[in-house]
Amino acid sequence: MTRWWSRLRPDNFTLALLCTVGLASLLPMNGAAAIVLDDVTTVAIAALFFLHGARLPRESIIGGMLHWRLHLTILACTFILFPLLGLLFKPLSGWLLTPELYLGVLFLCTLPSTVQSSIAFTSMARGNVPAAVCSASLSSILGVFLTPLLLTALAGTSGGIHDPLHAIGGIMLQLLVPFVAGHLLRPWIAGWVEKQRALLRYTDQATILLVVYSAFGEAVTEGLWSKTPLLSLLAVAVVAAVLLGIAMPLITFIARRLRFNREDEIAIVFCGSKKSLATGVPIAKVLFAGGSLGAIVLPVMIYHQIQLIVCGVIAQRYAKRAP
Repeated sequence: MTRWWSRLRPDNFTLALLCTVGLASLLPMNGAAAIVLDDVTTVAIAALFFLHGARLPRESIIGGMLHWRLHLTILACTFILFPLLGLLFKPLSGWLLTPELYLGVLFLCTLPSTVQSSIAFTSMARGNVPAAVCSASLSSILGVFLTPLLLTALAGTSGGIHDPLHAIGGIMLQLLVPFVAGHLLRPWIAGWVEKQRALLRYTDQATILLVVYSAFGEAVTEGLWSKTPLLSLLAVAVVAAVLLGIAMPLITFIARRLRFNREDEIAIVFCGSKKSLATGVPIAKVLFAGGSLGAIVLPVMIYHQIQLIVCGVIAQRYAKRAP
């Protein structure tokens, strides 16, 4: 029982997310304070992606690009398989899910893969770590362009994105430009970044918490909890669990059907099934400015916790079966 509880118990960051949602629900910012918070959040997001760019070694990009077949498989799972799975839940929109929550499910399905946790779980399971580094990083970069386009294709104008090219421009300015700048400055700041890696991890988390507080505070002010039935909130959790429950076995089957070796299969399973909260929340902030942001990012937050629990268990099983 103790072992199972240690697996199911939320990590500190998830607990912090829950506390942040609670704080935003009780004490949302309004007026001038909300405007200042929004500006601070924008600067924090740019700094976050600047540091992500500074952390990514050039060697990982060059070395990983040689394994193109693996990368195409992961990208296909991330940006083709998941959006198709998201359409399976369309009958629930307007019934068990509010339109905003279903839009959040579609948004979740169009997001890129995570970087840190995909690499961490691939390493834990003794998989192909260099390939995971390259694929997860490439997925995050392509997500800047593909997420708005895919979401527009899936949800149309009902998704609140009337000009996807304008949305891509905004995301590039806020996320991709700082990322590229950080990577170009890596020769001069890489040493400092590596020394501060542990501290910067908490900076990443603090930025996400700041964005979540801002998003939920605005949504609560607009009546998020009063407009969202409890049954819909429970349905989102079930949908997130079912989505992962379908995706992971299917991605495993695809990797084995394409005859990848064990190490490559591990990288495909973890990079292809994970969705990035760190990238998703800032993208949502740009895409849905002035919209029901809190309800839209809620599925991503729930999926984030479920994927950490499930991937932790599966990584341990892979590691035990390692030769």
